[in-house]
Amino acid sequence: MGSLYKRGHIYWIKYSRGGRRFRESSESKKLSIAKRLLRLREGQIAEGKFTDLEPERIRYEHLEKDLLNDYKINERKSLKMVQYNLSHLRDYFGGMKAKNITADRVRAYVVWRKGQLTHYNRPPTNATINRELSALKRMFTLGSQADRVRAVPYISKLAENNVRKGFFSHYEYLSLRDALPDYLWPVVAFAYYTGMRKGEILKLLWSQVDLQEGTVRLEVGETKNDDARTVALSSDLWEELKQQRAIRDKKFPRCRFVFFNHKTGKQIKDFSDAWETATCKVGLGGSLFHDFRRTGVRNLLRAGVPERVAMAISGHKTRTVFDRYNIVDERDIREASEKVQGYLKDQEKAIKEKIVQFSRKVGGGENEK
Repeated sequence: MGSLYKRGHIYWIKYSRGGRRFRESSESKKLSIAKRLLRLREGQIAEGKFTDLEPERIRYEHLEKDLLNDYKINERKSLKMVQYNLSHLRDYFGGMKAKNITADRVRAYVVWRKGQLTHYNRPPTNATINRELSALKRMFTLGSQADRVRAVPYISKLAENNVRKGFFSHYEYLSLRDALPDYLWPVVAFAYYTGMRKGEILKLLWSQVDLQEGTVRLEVGETKNDDARTVALSSDLWEELKQQRAIRDKKFPRCRFVFFNHKTGKQIKDFSDAWETATCKVGLGGSLFHDFRRTGVRNLLRAGVPERVAMAISGHKTRTVFDRYNIVDERDIREASEKVQGYLKDQEKAIKEKIVQFSRKVGGGENEK
């Protein structure tokens, strides 16, 4: 059996397991709390659920370090983003024992975060807070797998109503393309026709392009979700890349990147200034390059491409995210309304024809009598 004793004003408990002695602070001046903790430990020992006191000593910083190591070991591309998210979690949970990070504490964190202001002098969005909560949940999952925490707190996500719905019509795409410098034309064409991510497009190498077969190959580790995939080039894209190859061979034969500045031969990394100028010029100010991704998905589905194939082309791994990009706009709604109206007119026409046929049949019978 265990025992209790005091260190200063704090009660401590002492107990044994497998011949090994353990001493643990109750962190309280109340004898009743110390007795409750001792009964808990004796019960865990009796049920074989007690190993050692490491889970009691683990703090937030230990879990954070494990999470960062997991990202580094698996070479996750979102390491910088999770480091940013951790900065806010650290401000609130730093120094706190893992066992004290409960569901109530997590809800209190959400309230605290909503009171913070971003560099835009606005409170963080629900989506931003959800990314931080995901990092916290992952910490506890890793800690549980390593037996460093005994319980994983319930972490509920906030409703996200800030999903963008931007896309480009074909006319807007052509207008925007003409307003951009010519070396960016192939970039926007590739995004418009395939829905590929900006980062994937700008990192494409000529070694991944097969103009003879008309395909572009993305290998494992070159995509956001680390899945390999092949994109078949449409005739327009094939022409764009053929011209790119001709310019490269003539002016910059050593350039490895498919999309490069035609004046310097260097890889295109950022064109935010040119993008902002062009979008404002054609009346599309505020539009994002990422809107091409939504547009590409919508165009694939409108063209009758099966969803499974469209997901393989755009690189969407989960159906949930894919559905967010399958946008319904006013034209879709108008077309649906017109289809309903056409259907009802056909029904009305069919009913009128049946009435006429019935009238003829009844009228003919009376004449015969």
